[in-house]
Order: sequence, then C-alpha cells, then structure tokens
Amino acid sequence: MFDSRKILITGGTGSWGYELTAQLLSKYDPLEIIVFTRNEANQVAMKNTFSDPRLRFCIGDIRDKQALLKACRDVDCLFHLAALKHVPVCEDQPFEALKTNVTGTQNVIEAAIEAKVKKVIYVSSDKAASPVNFYGMTKAIGEKLITQANLSSADTKFVCVRGGNVLGTNGSVIHVFRKQIVEKNQIGITDKAMTRFFLTLQEAIAMLLHAAEKGLGGETFVMKMPSCRIVDLAAVLSEALGKKDVDMVELGVRPGEKIEEILYSEYESHNTVLYDDEYMVILPPLDIPGLQKYYSRFPRAAAGSYASGQSLMNLHEIERMLLKGGFLP
Repeated sequence: MFDSRKILITGGTGSWGYELTAQLLSKYDPLEIIVFTRNEANQVAMKNTFSDPRLRFCIGDIRDKQALLKACRDVDCLFHLAALKHVPVCEDQPFEALKTNVTGTQNVIEAAIEAKVKKVIYVSSDKAASPVNFYGMTKAIGEKLITQANLSSADTKFVCVRGGNVLGTNGSVIHVFRKQIVEKNQIGITDKAMTRFFLTLQEAIAMLLHAAEKGLGGETFVMKMPSCRIVDLAAVLSEALGKKDVDMVELGVRPGEKIEEILYSEYESHNTVLYDDEYMVILPPLDIPGLQKYYSRFPRAAAGSYASGQSLMNLHEIERMLLKGGFLP
C-alpha cells in the first residue's frame, strides 16, 4: 500500500503528522512523503528531527486550492490531518474554522480528484457525532463531504476515521494537568462528571494506516477505545507525581463542551458494523456501489449511541493506559 508510493500529509507537522511520518518511514518504504503545512518553523524542526531524503516539505495552506493541486501531483495516498481543532478557538472564530475545516476539506477533495490521487484518508473526531460545538459541526460537514466525494470520482477513494482524545498531543489534558499539579498543586476541571474517550497517539496512527489499507471508500472507521472520568485521570496523575491533597477546582463547562462524548450516535448505530476486535465501521446512508454488499457479512453493532459514560476505566486501568503511552514517571 505504501511501499514505493508518494504520500501527502496535510497538517503534517502536528503530533499526528510526526507519528504518522515516523511509522511510514520505519514500517514501509515510501518513495516520498510530502509534508504540507503553513508553519515554516515546524517544518524546519521536523526536517532536522528526521533527516530523511524521502521527506519533502511544502509550505502551503489547505485554503489555497492551487497550492494543494501542486502538492497533489503524482500522489498516491493523501492523509488529510490539517484542521483548526480547539473547541474554544472554533467557538470564538467560527468563520476561520469554517474556512479551514470545511472549505479547506472541499479544496482537498477537488485537488485529489483532479490529480487522480488513489486514496484520501480524512481524520475526524468524536465531536462530529451529534455535534453541539462549531468544531464538531465542521468535522461532521467534512465527513459528509468526504463520503459524498466517492460518488464524484471513479479514480479516487475517500475514507474517514473518527477518533477520541489522543494522549500527549499538543494541548493534551495530560500536559495541562501535569503542569498544574507541579506548579500549583491544583487542577482546574470544567465539570467533575465529565468523561472522555482516550487513545494513544500510536493507536490513532495505527487506525489511520488500517483505514488506508482496508477502506473501500465511503465508510468511517472507529476504534473501540476506553473512556474515563476526567477526575479519575487527574487523580492517577497526581498520585504518580507524588502529590497529595491536590485541589480540584470545578471551573464550569465551557461553551460547546459536552459532559460526555459519543463515538457514534443512535441514528448511526443502525448503519454500524463490528469490523473486528479493534474497529467498528459506520456506513453512510448514501448508496455507494458495492459498499453495503461488502460489509453485509459483518455483524451489526447494538442499537444506541456509543458514549464515553459507558464502560469506564477504573484507576488501575487508567494507570496502565498512561504507562503504555509513556506519561507516567
């Protein structure tokens, strides 16, 4: 799938891009990986970190279709990671989020079709399921655009992946909590009832690669991932850092935040299949030739939403997750 292939990664200098690049270079032998971002400093730092002749860096913005067209030339596989991701930023500046997350995704689709890219993998979020914030709404629209794109081209296949909170990425709650514990012996939590899905960065990239290899076009891959109470995550971190009596201050839910997230909605559950022990696949309501027939052999998921308030990890399980991700001393 990736050996001797040309791969384009939009937003490739972020946490996901670093790990995706690392796995592609170590597990496969791509002909070339093009890292497409608008951040010059991050590109220079990434180039120095990897120092690999198979890497090429391209300054550009997904809002600029012409720049994308140029970057897509002769590309076999495109991973679309670029987005405005922070919920408060998207709530405060919705027009900017719209231009990047929706118009930018439309540009990626059109450029990929014009350049006859073989497969496009779009990274979405659990916030796209029954969205209540602007970020989630833009990702939900992005999913719809990506799915619909499969009816626009016979040469390019478009696949979605939907993830939860990735441990250790830029702005991750892990880094925020650690800093607050060490410096203030205090943690700010928006609501003590809040729960979230979590996965490691390595697991997130494994899902991307799996979707790229197995996706037919039109489906959304979702990883079965654990969830926990944010207060329990904070408690495990505090104990691991040797801090006692850490004060947990309830700040109140921010605009656009949910108490619990869902990986798929009750409506989507009726079109969701159990792919294997690790993944589920959400099928679109669109009639994409061959898709429903292929997935008809897989068992159907149970009706109802898949919520982060279900099957919560206990403290020991949270500790094992953090150890696995390398976040505990």
